[in-house]
Amino acid sequence: MTRMLIPLSVLLIAGTVGAQKTTLTIESWRNDDLKVWRDSIIPAFEKQYPNIHVVFSPSAPAEYNAVLDAKLKAGTAGDLITCRPFDKSLELYTAKQLTSLNSLAGLKNFDAVAKAAWSTDDGKTTFCIPMASVIHGFLYNKAAFKELGLTEPATEAQFLAGMTKIKAGGKYEPLVMGTKDQWEAATMGYQNIGPTVWNGETGRKGLLSGSAQYNKGGFLAAFQALERWKPFLPRGYQALAYPDAQNMFAQGRGVVYPAGSWDIGTFRQMNPKLELGAFPPYSIGGKKCVIDDHPDIGMGINAASKNQAAAQTFLNWVASDSFATLYANALPGFFPLANVKYTVKDPVAQEFLAWRTQCGKSFRSSYQILSRNANPNNENDLWNVSAQLLNGAMTPQAAGDMVQKNLASWYAPQKGK
Repeated sequence: MTRMLIPLSVLLIAGTVGAQKTTLTIESWRNDDLKVWRDSIIPAFEKQYPNIHVVFSPSAPAEYNAVLDAKLKAGTAGDLITCRPFDKSLELYTAKQLTSLNSLAGLKNFDAVAKAAWSTDDGKTTFCIPMASVIHGFLYNKAAFKELGLTEPATEAQFLAGMTKIKAGGKYEPLVMGTKDQWEAATMGYQNIGPTVWNGETGRKGLLSGSAQYNKGGFLAAFQALERWKPFLPRGYQALAYPDAQNMFAQGRGVVYPAGSWDIGTFRQMNPKLELGAFPPYSIGGKKCVIDDHPDIGMGINAASKNQAAAQTFLNWVASDSFATLYANALPGFFPLANVKYTVKDPVAQEFLAWRTQCGKSFRSSYQILSRNANPNNENDLWNVSAQLLNGAMTPQAAGDMVQKNLASWYAPQKGK
């Protein structure tokens, strides 16, 4: 009898311990990051929280919204939802599919700009922890800079003088960007240099309130500054697509690449020997630089999850310095948004990150509220006019007027402006 009791007790204890282990499943569109999560991030978390097991279950990026919606409707979605910025995630919260995170302790590590992409319009409720942003600026070929005797420009005048010198030399394309895909002209052009001249958050919020317009002030000045890029774009740039520009720069055929930090890892893979440097958006009209520190990825809790406490534990860890260091080094160019101390090993990523203390910060002007209308759509309009501007088919004033007219046609605070 005694011999029977001991194994039974062991079995009961083992069963109790096993029952205490919770499994959390993460829904995500970042299927390229599967190895990073599986081999680095999840093991680090599970070492600290051995009673929680985490599974990273990504979908294809283009299919994510539809797949997630279907899973949520069927009640089969994971416990943790990777959140795209702004309206899509707000829709999930409004539909009561994401929980409020206002009581989450880790939320105190994020400022208002970081939380804006995953908060209600009034800013009172945050429903996803901000995980990472991408930062706009310029990448350059350090070997070509040294060969041509160039230094990193701090002002527009210095930038244009450098472009002129590169073009005169004839060996390299000065500014590597095309207009075929349109979005680059706006995202890596207009939204890159624009925040400095429209005073960052002051200008962006002015569009929301109706006190600023696209066809005057800093927003018009940004179109005018973008037009000054035209002489320095590659030959045949009108037919140059995004992958073409990446190849041109990676092969060393061009000197300066208007960038987002997301391209750091791309160029490291395409040409490990390329000597990369980076400089922030240059000053225009004597104004201090402002960077687009654009929110890219967050994470929330499925309101239907039966593992709310464990999910909160995971999100508090995501808000920590431990996660920030892991994530920033696993994915160079994707920068944690938490106000915690972390180190980045990639030297170019370090440069981008340093701009947070050197420059003001904002995010793309069209992303919060202003692109909710399907047609006309503010983001698509900026793509269109920025490309037409650089193609010589539209003046800066005409570009600003078109975007402003279309925005005022549906957005109440801008009506009549």
